Amino acid sequence: MTDTPAWLEAALAYVPLWLGYQMRLTEQPGLSVAITHGGEVVFETAFGHADLATGEAMTPRHRFRVASHSKSFTAAGVMKLREQGRLKLDDTAGQYVQGLHPEIAAATITQLLSHTAGIHRDGIDNNYWAGRYPFDDAAALRKDLAVAPTIPANTRLKYSNHGFGLAGLVIEAVTGELYRAWIEREVVGAAGLTEVSADAPLPDGVPLASGHSGKALLGRRLVFPGNQPTHALAAATGFVSTAADLARFFAQLDPGAPVSFLTPASRRELSRPQWRDAYSPAPRSYGLGTISGEVGGWAWFGHSGGFQGYITRTANLPAQGLTLCLLTNAIDGPAEVWMEGVMHILKRFEAEGAPGAANADWTGRWWSAWGAADLVPMGDKVLMASPALGNPMATAAELAVDGPDAAHITQAGAFDRYGEVVRRVRDAAGRVTSIDHAGTTLLPEAALAEELLGRYGGS
Repeated sequence: MTDTPAWLEAALAYVPLWLGYQMRLTEQPGLSVAITHGGEVVFETAFGHADLATGEAMTPRHRFRVASHSKSFTAAGVMKLREQGRLKLDDTAGQYVQGLHPEIAAATITQLLSHTAGIHRDGIDNNYWAGRYPFDDAAALRKDLAVAPTIPANTRLKYSNHGFGLAGLVIEAVTGELYRAWIEREVVGAAGLTEVSADAPLPDGVPLASGHSGKALLGRRLVFPGNQPTHALAAATGFVSTAADLARFFAQLDPGAPVSFLTPASRRELSRPQWRDAYSPAPRSYGLGTISGEVGGWAWFGHSGGFQGYITRTANLPAQGLTLCLLTNAIDGPAEVWMEGVMHILKRFEAEGAPGAANADWTGRWWSAWGAADLVPMGDKVLMASPALGNPMATAAELAVDGPDAAHITQAGAFDRYGEVVRRVRDAAGRVTSIDHAGTTLLPEAALAEELLGRYGGS
C-alpha cells in the first residue's frame, strides 16, 4: 500500500464536485473516472447513465470501448516478445506476414508501432467506423495491406489503424495463436487486470456502457450498442475496459513503476517521445503505442480513444506517480478537456498543499444569477474556483482568512474585486446561509432558484 499525500486527498475531494458540475453543464450521458497513485487506485467514481434509453445508472464497473488505447496493449505485447528474444524492433513486417505490398513488407516493427510506416489510416473503404458494415476481418485487412502505402516510411508521423492491425498479424505469426487469446493471457493477465477484454462481444452479465451520438443532428442522443467485434483491427481499436483497470495498466507502463509485467528498459522505450505531431495545437508526440505531452509543466504519456459513441483518455504522470483515466460514452464527450482540468486541479493542490485548520471549513458551492462559484481551501488560502471552466483554477481569486467568518481577496484579475472583503453569513443556529462576496450575496442553489423563480418565474 502507498500512502496518499494530504494534498492529493484534498484534491480528490474536489475533483468529483467539479466533474459533476461539468456533467450537468454539458449534458453528457455518462462518465467513469479512476486515478492511481503509486500504481494503486485511490479514486474511482462514475456519473450519469450507462444507457439513456433504459435509464441504467453508470457505475465504476461498467466497461467502455476504449478504442485506440488498444495500441498501447499491442505495443506492450510486442515488447514482451522482444524481451523473450522472439522478434526485434528492426525486423520487417514482411519477415512474418506474407502478401504485403513490397513497401509495407519493408516497414519495420518500430515503424508500425510509431505510426511512421506511411500506411493509410483506415483502409480503402472505412465506413465500418460509421456502423455501415462490420470491421475488417483478416482477409479484408490483408487486401488493403497489399496496396502501396500513402507516403514513404519515416517521412512523418502518420496515424494508422491498419498499421497496428498489421502489428496484430505479426503477433499471431510469432506466437502461433490468435491475437485476442495471446494478448489477454500474456499482457492483460500478466498485468493482473480482470476487467479488460481485447474485443467485444463481452460475456453475458458483464456491464457495458452503451455509446451515444451527439445532440446536434436530431436534438437528442441516439444509443449506439458498442458491442460490435473489431475482428482483425482489435490490435488497433478493439479493447474494452473499466477506468480502473485502464489506469492500472498505464501505471505499470511507467518506467519507474515498482511492479510491472515489462522490464524498465521496455517501458522506457514504449513511453519516450519519438515523433512530434507538428500540426497539433498542443504539444504532442508519439512513442511506441503511446502519446505524450505536457499540461502546465506536468509531463504525461498515455493514449486517447475514439469509437462510435465513446471518447476516452488516459494519462500517466511519471514525476507525480499518478495515472488518470476518464471514459465518456458519447461521441462528443469532452474527455480530453476534463483530463486537463483534473490535472490543473491536482497541480494547484500539489503546489499549495492541503488546507489548514483555519480555512478547512471555507467550502461549498455558492450561486448568483451569474452562475456558480466554489470555495476551495488549500494551503493557507481559499480559492474561488469557477466550476464552469475547463480549468476551474485558471481565474480563481485567492482569499486570505482573517477570522472565523471574515476574509479578504488577496489575488484576483484586474476586472475582479481585488482587495475587497468576503464574509460568511450565519443564521441563528450558526449555519452558513450565504456569502457576502464584496457586496454581492451568494446563496445555496435551492435558495437562489427559489428567489429567481419568485422574481422572474411568472405564473
